[in-house]
Amino acid sequence: MNDMAIILLAIGGIILTVGDIVMKQWVQTDKVWLYVLGLGIYLIGLNFLAQSFKSKNIAVASVIFVIFNVVTLSIVSWFYFREQLSGMQIAGIMLGLSSIVVLELADK
Repeated sequence: MNDMAIILLAIGGIILTVGDIVMKQWVQTDKVWLYVLGLGIYLIGLNFLAQSFKSKNIAVASVIFVIFNVVTLSIVSWFYFREQLSGMQIAGIMLGLSSIVVLELADK
């Protein structure tokens, strides 16, 4: 059951990243329909988070969800938007990934 929660959180984090990309497009174009679409995508992503609460502590699930979102968003922003990450930001992302491992090991 624990693996299923991680899968739900990863999918939800990736969907949230898609919502972030749509919101970035909304900011750049000021098209209201992109804003509404972004909110809808966020809602779908948050449903995955909510489902993970059935088998995972709410605080742990939320941290893992956000870390998946930050990692995927960092990759997309680097490739798609050509936004650079500093060494400190990359180190922070690595610490976030490490925290998922620690949180999961604490569950076993």
